[in-house]
Amino acid sequence: MTKQWNEMTPEEKREERLKSWTNPRGVKFNSPEAARKYMERTKRLQDAILLKEPDRVPVILPVGNFPAYYAGLNLKTMMYDYAALVNAWTRFIQDFGDDMDSFNGPALTYPGKALEIMDYRLYKWPGHGLGDNVSSYQFVEGEYMKATEYDALINDPGDFMLRTILPRHFGAAQALQKFVSLTSVYGRPLNTIHPFALPDVRATFQAFMDAGKEWEHWQKFVFGLMRDSTAAGFSSFRGTMATAPFDIIGDSLRGTQGAILDMYRQPDKLLAALDRITPVMIRHIIEQVNAGGGFMVTFPLHKGDDVFMNDKQFEKFYWPTLKQTILALRNEGIMSYLFAEGKFERRLEAITDLPGSWTVWQFDQTDMARAKKIVGKTACILGNVPSSVMCTGTPETVTQYCKKLIEDCGPGGGYILTGGAQATESTPANFKAMMAAARKYGVYR
Repeated sequence: MTKQWNEMTPEEKREERLKSWTNPRGVKFNSPEAARKYMERTKRLQDAILLKEPDRVPVILPVGNFPAYYAGLNLKTMMYDYAALVNAWTRFIQDFGDDMDSFNGPALTYPGKALEIMDYRLYKWPGHGLGDNVSSYQFVEGEYMKATEYDALINDPGDFMLRTILPRHFGAAQALQKFVSLTSVYGRPLNTIHPFALPDVRATFQAFMDAGKEWEHWQKFVFGLMRDSTAAGFSSFRGTMATAPFDIIGDSLRGTQGAILDMYRQPDKLLAALDRITPVMIRHIIEQVNAGGGFMVTFPLHKGDDVFMNDKQFEKFYWPTLKQTILALRNEGIMSYLFAEGKFERRLEAITDLPGSWTVWQFDQTDMARAKKIVGKTACILGNVPSSVMCTGTPETVTQYCKKLIEDCGPGGGYILTGGAQATESTPANFKAMMAAARKYGVYR
């Protein structure tokens, strides 16, 4: 008898999720060779993330927005010309695909027109606050939630985000401040109509609709590219993007300075807010993964590194709710991909407090040999060729760096060669050197 979902173990649930990765539904491969390559690549990656020895060390190129520049274009063009975006990434696949084990696509190359419609205030981007040839976004640091507003967040997080925070994140959403509290309409659903009598409220919702229409248009190109890349034999495994609970507070609510001050001035309020938003976030993440049919969630850990907070603060404010999130996802058969930005030298022992083979850790500036000895016992590790090496080094420099990483981290499996961060301004020769190093030095059998 087939088990019901709620009767399965986490491992059984993960196995079911992995099937949709290894055998993608509705995909007609371009050729038998493409199908064979897809299975070969997914097995190589799956073996690595489950701490097994694949045939060789997998390699994921830290391309960033490199495909745009390789095609003679730039990020600004990619954000506004979706056909050019697809053409650039398609050319990149054709020219670099032979030894590339994973293709992650341009899903983070957001549609500039949609951001403009909403007057999005958390980013500057090329042509909108930055020069046309700048190759990445710039996050706009700010105190979007005041120090006195913790109670509002804790008491009703949905209402607080809708009527207080969104108007601060989107210039086009100012009229949401006049919108009705949805928790106040129990028994009186007609109250939800009243705000729409105001022209500026209608204009705000129209802006969301217009931006959504543009987002849908952009998705057709990006999703089409991903389907085509899968049909050509390439897989992607990083899955849904999410944010660590502390980083929700420290990034887009209180900001860096505010979060630091709150750890000292009102730690109880900060902890209460983290406890309040974490289960809400977990539920949302699981819904997203289920809708997309994936098995992995990626968390860029913005403020968990050695520099931002000390060990006691990490153990008190950062790790508990992140660990809670990882374990909750595990219960649903979902793995967590943690991008440990900055240095995690002092965090390595703490982050091993998790079940084995359920996390994937990409390290940026952490000693990889030490990470292999400590974290590699229970988790797959990735990294960490520096962007400086990829962008300014020679192919020989890249080769030797990759060789050393493979020697330190490859034995026993559970290692994927990639960059410490993205390397948009690298060279074709250096990307090819990285792939060649994995093929030459990373063979297990």
